Amino acid sequence: MYSGGQGVYIHYLTRELMRLGHEVHVIAGPPYPSMAEGVQVHRLESFSWFRFVENRREFLDRPNPLQFFYPLNLFEFASTRAGIFSLMFTFSLRAVAKFQELHRRHPFDIVHDNQGLGIGLLLIKSCGVPMVATVHHPLSIDARNAVAQATGPIEKVRRLIYYPILMQEFVARRLDRIITVSEASARMVESAFVLPRQQIEVIHNGIDTDTFRPMRVAKQANNIICVSNSEDRSKGALYLLQALRYLRDSTDYRLTFVDRPEHELKLAPRLVRRYGLSSRVRFTGRVTTPQLVRHYCRAQMSVCPSLYEGFGLPAAEAMACGLPVVATTGGALPEVVQDGVTGILVPPADARSLAEATDKLMRDADMRRRMGQAGRQRILDKFNWQKAALQTEAVYRQVCEPSPAAASPPVAAS
Repeated sequence: MYSGGQGVYIHYLTRELMRLGHEVHVIAGPPYPSMAEGVQVHRLESFSWFRFVENRREFLDRPNPLQFFYPLNLFEFASTRAGIFSLMFTFSLRAVAKFQELHRRHPFDIVHDNQGLGIGLLLIKSCGVPMVATVHHPLSIDARNAVAQATGPIEKVRRLIYYPILMQEFVARRLDRIITVSEASARMVESAFVLPRQQIEVIHNGIDTDTFRPMRVAKQANNIICVSNSEDRSKGALYLLQALRYLRDSTDYRLTFVDRPEHELKLAPRLVRRYGLSSRVRFTGRVTTPQLVRHYCRAQMSVCPSLYEGFGLPAAEAMACGLPVVATTGGALPEVVQDGVTGILVPPADARSLAEATDKLMRDADMRRRMGQAGRQRILDKFNWQKAALQTEAVYRQVCEPSPAAASPPVAAS
């Protein structure tokens, strides 16, 4: 499953909705999430500069090469090349056409958007179909963190205009309900989108505890794991690697960085070389879910250095595997990781505190064992996808206002 936290969210939520008896369609753009059997997936193409850079041959090898020159596709390529993140806008317009095609054949009862909030959603809503959206966190947080790390005024402006903040606010205020995945995100959504609190529902993510569980594999001594998109500056790779630099001469450790292949990355490998950590840090490249679980279980501890998390799936996955977690207090991480019980929390963007917490946990095997056991139990007690699906279904029914005898509604999720 290579589509990140939002792909994980779509995979498990749609699987559980289907198990509740719903017919589920997913309209998705790249990177395409893997879906459970029975979920109907409708893939939309992308013509962004990012896709071109990732795989030029695949980008150019299309059944109809002239598609590139269609106005929307050409706009997407040009705008992303110019440093504007237009994908939510362009995806939403492509989704309108696909939705209308499907809706004519088999009318939908509700549409559930996942973090897109593109302007095309309002065209879909104009068809008379109720609409909810999951907002994991507002993009204004990403913009703020990116601007804070910029090195000059021009770079600050470039990073600020990159995000479609105004479009998302405009669309969010016109939907029937907003779902978010933590109390921290709910507060940020309420503030960023100027929404009444009663318009926002908090439904925590779940964890597949049958998959993410402790395994009897040999632990690798002093092995730390970080699962993150290091190119996203809000994920805190800079501060993690600075922290490890402080520990370089006093602690024998190895960092397993679960991310894209090293040759596809720019920021983290450059920092690794700058800080003299090449012999200590290993990038795994893309891994399957079973491989990810094995990486967790071979590690002694997990680190989540994010400046902000709407929920914190990597922290929760690590806890489900019986690992203690060093995390920041950014966003919802304190709702997942209990300070002093399942891990240690430090301020975001504080490399020194991150280093001290990592060193403390690395040196105390008994503390790691106690926190790992408590973390596993917390995930079992609090975070599961069946509960998340039932709560989401309840939101659908409130929005649709069906009669008690109404059949289960099919769901279109974009």
